[in-house]
Amino acid sequence: MRERILELERAARPLEPGSTRRRHLRNAAVASTERFLRKLATAPAYVEDDPGPGRGSIQGPAQYTGRLFDTPISEHGMPMHEAIDMLERDVVRPGGNPASGGYLAYIPGGGIYHSALGDFIAAVTNKYAGVSFAGPGAVRLENMLLRWTADLVGYPVGAAGNIASGGSIANLTAIATARDAHELNGADYARAVVYVTSQVHHSIDKALRIAGMQEVRVRHVAIDERYRMRADALAEAIAADRAAGLTPWLIIASAGTTDTGAVDPLDAIADVAWREQCWFHVDAAYGGFFLLTEHGRALMRGIERSDSVVLDPHKGMFLPYGAGIVIVRDAAALIRTHRYTGAYMQDAVPDDPADVSPADVSPELTKHFRALRMWLPLALLGTRPFTAALDEKLLLARYFREEIERAGFEVGPEPDLSVVTYRWAPQGASLDAANRRNRAIVENVRRDGRVFISSTMLDDRFTLRLAVLSFRTHLRTIDMALDVLRAEV
Repeated sequence: MRERILELERAARPLEPGSTRRRHLRNAAVASTERFLRKLATAPAYVEDDPGPGRGSIQGPAQYTGRLFDTPISEHGMPMHEAIDMLERDVVRPGGNPASGGYLAYIPGGGIYHSALGDFIAAVTNKYAGVSFAGPGAVRLENMLLRWTADLVGYPVGAAGNIASGGSIANLTAIATARDAHELNGADYARAVVYVTSQVHHSIDKALRIAGMQEVRVRHVAIDERYRMRADALAEAIAADRAAGLTPWLIIASAGTTDTGAVDPLDAIADVAWREQCWFHVDAAYGGFFLLTEHGRALMRGIERSDSVVLDPHKGMFLPYGAGIVIVRDAAALIRTHRYTGAYMQDAVPDDPADVSPADVSPELTKHFRALRMWLPLALLGTRPFTAALDEKLLLARYFREEIERAGFEVGPEPDLSVVTYRWAPQGASLDAANRRNRAIVENVRRDGRVFISSTMLDDRFTLRLAVLSFRTHLRTIDMALDVLRAEV
């Protein structure tokens, strides 16, 4: 048996490369990222994926060319340079390029370099960040960032939260907490009412379903001409539901909707929520970190009165994808919903009250040290460059709206944040004709590739969107987008 163990040890030795091999692997990886960054300023924001002859996948025929599906995982590996070459050609190149300043289609982050270094350190050290007993420093670092974010929102000392993988899991965490705080169980769901608008993010419906609350009633509150929830309509809807014997439970407002970037009147909604004793949740995944700016703080007045809030650092803090913060005003409510333990964890000492473990306030037990990707850039740079970049995006959105209107496009409301809606609607054109023309514009711009824009439907109108939130998007980028769009009409 000893000989067999030693034989297996030798076979597994490649898992622990020596310093020379590590340097070779690291240099190849860094060289690839440097090639990417050197070309980024002139690289396309979108590259059409050639369907080509599929190679098959778990889901069915794959729509990829290249060698990915010609080179399945096998018993023997490949040289690092071959793996890098395949990644650059078949993975990094096709589709959208969220690292590009020309990525204006959705809400990107861009992936600041300092965060990548934080991820590298976190992955190499493999520090567990789920329970304070096992990783006290990692947990304290995360809780420090959560306290900083809670202060930004205006929450009291008794708040607690978690850095999840994104806004969807963060919203799910908040909704499950709100359910238990109001002591709702299955028999109550059919009478419980959630109040949202037509602009609410689809992750809310998904979270309700995953939380087992498919039977709750979702009331769509009327919106104003700027696509914001009307607080008076909310009060009327709640009154009508109470009169009908229903149970108003949860109000979800948006601080930066995905379609239009609208910010609901949070202070007025907070008045209604307090009076009606409803849980008030704010989905600020996109807009929350604009609180670093004077404009954002004025626009989101009342967010500090909410019961829970979600903010995505991989949006407004420009981090790589994979970081969404949820904070709940009452830490005890968050803990009641999420704290569980197992016999095998009996050696974990009780947490210091100042070191609430992420495992006690989230669905996760296995926890990557994702806080490091947020802490390192903030520690190195401070908040000033983040604030400046966010203020720049606010101005770029307003500049684009003014210029695209001068070019003859019909524009939507003045942006609350950094999303602009617009469409080509020549006088006399029917709705169907205008919709077809705008669809063609977005497809042509995507094929052009210099910038990447997207679309949505607003009141049956095919509407173009420009989302300005990459830290690499500057005035020259917006001018290029304007040139591309002017050429389409």
